[in-house]
Amino acid sequence: MAKYLGLDKLQTFAKIIKQNGGIKGSLYKLYRQDELKLGTLVGEDKYGNKYYENNMYFYGRNRWVEYADYYYLDYDGSQVPAEWFGWLHYKTDLPPHLDPSRPKYPWMADHTENLSGTAKQYVPYSTTRPKIEAWCPPKKK
Repeated sequence: MAKYLGLDKLQTFAKIIKQNGGIKGSLYKLYRQDELKLGTLVGEDKYGNKYYENNMYFYGRNRWVEYADYYYLDYDGSQVPAEWFGWLHYKTDLPPHLDPSRPKYPWMADHTENLSGTAKQYVPYSTTRPKIEAWCPPKKK
């Protein structure tokens, strides 16, 4: 009977509000991420990103990441480490902390995000002359 009256939708809405930290926390999360979802916490990486899963959503939309608070609104997909990227994109069903076959070698580099478009971006040094040179007007004598 409750399903026919839509009370189950209100119950789900109340669970979403409760999981996201009440009304204030839900409004903050809605401001940062544009959506509220209900899911179980699968894990957290060393950068503070949290990974969730809810199999009641469509396949392909049932795993998501909530970026750490210190990113605020400057988050993007390059801030997800490779091991969690594989889990998010269904390359493996095991999260990285539960996968015993995941290699860990001392020579493996730590994850870095893509810094293109920032002051820390990589700009190669070139020793070749440019093909097009800027025109300099002749000086008056």
